[in-house]
Parts: sequence; structure tokens; C-alpha cells
Amino acid sequence: MRIDETLLNEAKAYAAKNGRSLNSVMEDALRQLLNRSMEVAVRPRVELITSAAHPGFQAQVQERLDAGEKLEHIAADFVDEELRDAAC
Repeated sequence: MRIDETLLNEAKAYAAKNGRSLNSVMEDALRQLLNRSMEVAVRPRVELITSAAHPGFQAQVQERLDAGEKLEHIAADFVDEELRDAAC
């Protein structure tokens, strides 16, 4: 078996720094690698929720931005509308 010299030197330095044998460092590294690959294999598939919406602002917001209004003014109008609707 051949190990890259740089990697071997880093492993030796790590072992010495942590008061461990090179053998124990190598065994731990292999265990972690094998455990990680097993965890990935048994991890359940995740289905992401997607949207059919188009990216960007809603048309009415974009029109107001195009007309030169500032986004914070438009957002304030939406907050005002929500407050009015909640009061009804």
C-alpha cells in the first residue's frame, strides 16, 4: 500500500499533536469514511416542493417599480392593505 507523502506527514503530525499513534488515527479516519458512506446510503430521499410561479415580483409590483416608485413605499402600501383587511 502506498500513501501520499504529504497526507502521511499530515497524519503523523496530527497523531503526534494529539498524543495518538499513527495507526489509531488511520483507523479512525477509515471508520469515519465508511460510516459516512453508510449514512448517505440509508438516508431517505427528499422531495423538494417546487412552484410554477415565475421568478421576480408580481406584475403589479413590477409595474410600480418600472414607474419609478421605491420598493419600500410599495411594501408599505401592502402592509397598509393587510391592516385594513384585518380590521374588517
